[in-house]
Amino acid sequence: MSLATRVVLVVDDDPDICWALERVLGGLGAQCIRALDGRTALEAARLNRPAMALLDAKLPDIDGLELARNLRMADPGILVLVISGYYYKDDPAIQAALEQRLIHGFIEKPFSHAEVIETVKDAFSSREET
Repeated sequence: MSLATRVVLVVDDDPDICWALERVLGGLGAQCIRALDGRTALEAARLNRPAMALLDAKLPDIDGLELARNLRMADPGILVLVISGYYYKDDPAIQAALEQRLIHGFIEKPFSHAEVIETVKDAFSSREET
């Protein structure tokens, strides 16, 4: 799978996490846009209409799930993945967000490059099947 020509929004308050995700996604051909907080992420999404957003669950100005809601209200077609060292995959809030299709995947920190690639591919595959 190639993400060539697709814009991906990477949102984390840790620039090193953004850098790592940008390298992994760039290897898949994605054009990454970085945001270190929710306000910047919303503006970047408005200006660039990304196909996907990878969101940290805990940002300085907004909860990642609330940011996911805001992004999806602005663009119902955006795929949203949450990345967290705070939540776990079996956390009720994450499970509810997955069931409601608010988010399309979850990646636990610390993550491996393979896990990021697999989760991104799964999200795009599930979109193509619907």
